[in-house]
Order: sequence, then C-alpha cells, then structure tokens
Amino acid sequence: MIELPSGVHINNLIDDIRIFSWQAADILLYYSKLLEDSNDKSNILKNNSEEDPVTLADLKVNEIIITKINQNYKKINWDILSEENVKTSETFVNKNDWVWVLDPLDGTKDFIQGTGNYAMHLALNFKEKPYIGFVLIPDKNQLWITDGKKTWCEKRDGTKYKPNLSNNKNLKEMTLVTSKNHGNEILANLIQKINFRKVEIMGSIGCKIASIVRGDSDIYICLSLPGKSSPKDWDFAAPESILKAAGGAITDLDNQELTYGKTGFKQGGVIVATSNRSTHGSICLEIKKIIEDNGIYPL
Repeated sequence: MIELPSGVHINNLIDDIRIFSWQAADILLYYSKLLEDSNDKSNILKNNSEEDPVTLADLKVNEIIITKINQNYKKINWDILSEENVKTSETFVNKNDWVWVLDPLDGTKDFIQGTGNYAMHLALNFKEKPYIGFVLIPDKNQLWITDGKKTWCEKRDGTKYKPNLSNNKNLKEMTLVTSKNHGNEILANLIQKINFRKVEIMGSIGCKIASIVRGDSDIYICLSLPGKSSPKDWDFAAPESILKAAGGAITDLDNQELTYGKTGFKQGGVIVATSNRSTHGSICLEIKKIIEDNGIYPL
C-alpha cells in the first residue's frame, strides 16, 4: 500500500486541490470569455507559435496551483513538474519519490478556438507512476478525481457521480475519440483500416479520457510520428490516473505501462487507452496486428 508523505492526509489533500481546481476553473472561464472578443485575443496570447501556443490563462493557472500547493504544504518533500515551467527553461531536477505533474491548460488550441474542449491536469506521481489525479473540465462543470483507489466526478455545487465505462466490446464495435488539432495521415489510415463504429473528434487528452470514463467513447489512440513532437508527461499523468482507477487501462501498444520522468518527458510511439482493463491487452494486440499487416507505422 502506498503511503502519502508524512503529514499529508488524503482527504485533506483532495479537499485542498478541489478548492484550487475550482479557482483555476474561474480563471480559465474568464479568459475563455475574453477570447470571444477578437480585440482581447492578442493580449491573451503570450507567444506566436501555432503549434504550441501559450496564453495568459496557462500562466495564471500555473501560478495559482503551484503557489497554493507550496503555501499549504511548505514542509513536504515533493517536487512540482509543470509544462509552463519547462517551457520557460527552468531546469527540473527530480529529487523525491513524489512529484506533482501539472498541465495548467491542456488543449490550448481548442481553448483559443472556443470549443470548450480544454482541461487542467494535475497528478501526484509516486516513483514515476500516477497515483492521485485531477482532470478539470471547466466548460462541462466537471472535476474528475481519483484518490488512487476509485474515481468520481464532481460538479462545482458538490454533486458527485460515478464513472460509467462501457465493457466487452470488440474493436469494430467501439467508439473512438481522437484529436482535433493533432491528427496525422498515418493515424487517419489506421482509423480507416480498423473501421470503428463511430469516431468522435475532440481536443485535449484530458477531455478524451474523461469521455471514456463517462461512457461516451470506448478507446483513444495516440500515434506520434518519429522525429515529430509527441505528448509529454503532463498530458497523460492525470488522465491515466482517473482512467485506471475507474477500471480502464492506458499503455503502449505492447501493453506496457507508461513510464514517466524520461529525458524530455516524452510519451512517444503508439499509446492506447480503453475502457476495459480485462480486454485491453487483446485490443492492443489486435491494433498491432492491423498496423503490421498493413505496414502503417514503423514498430
């Protein structure tokens, strides 16, 4: 059994992060509203990168979450790995078994485009594996939480509801949720070969994994091209934590667990998330065979 650092109690920790998360939601919703006015957009965008944009909302949420954790837990031996801090060239040195992994705004492109498919990710990793996690989806008034044992969702008024994962579907019966802004031709070819029952297009990995936990979809496939950009630890840590505790699974194509803390924090190759832990391995094997038989991707 994993024990939290001395002086940290799970219920108190979740209570605190819940408060911080809804404060982050206020920031994200505020800037989302401002982005509807084109006159405000230039003031909110903090760089000119089309591939990896940063907004004032990213920075504000990053600041509030890190500040609140540091203020409330001054003597606890854990580190905080944040996407925004890495982007600003702050060197991250992992000195402890416990590491917070933060993405203050996953799905920044969707945030800018006004689709509502954006999320805040916050996970507490233990020995490079996600343990506790939070996926906040402000536009849906949803905060997905796992305490490492179970997953549930809360609305801002405290209303709670349980996951509703679908089970025992074969690959062609599944609804796939896939990227809106990060697709590629090889992934499109794979999706066509599998011939899913339905394909949903959605931004943010957190939003996609939450859709599996809600029962709106069954599977997500992330396929990174060699030599191109790939998702990072902060994209997957919190979504993985809520999916696994709910009964789903997320692995590489060989059904091996994701490893965090690698050089560059990269999560490359082919990653598969499904709603059913017991059938996940066979689904990965089936996808791998389709890739190999059709020469779709270099394995």
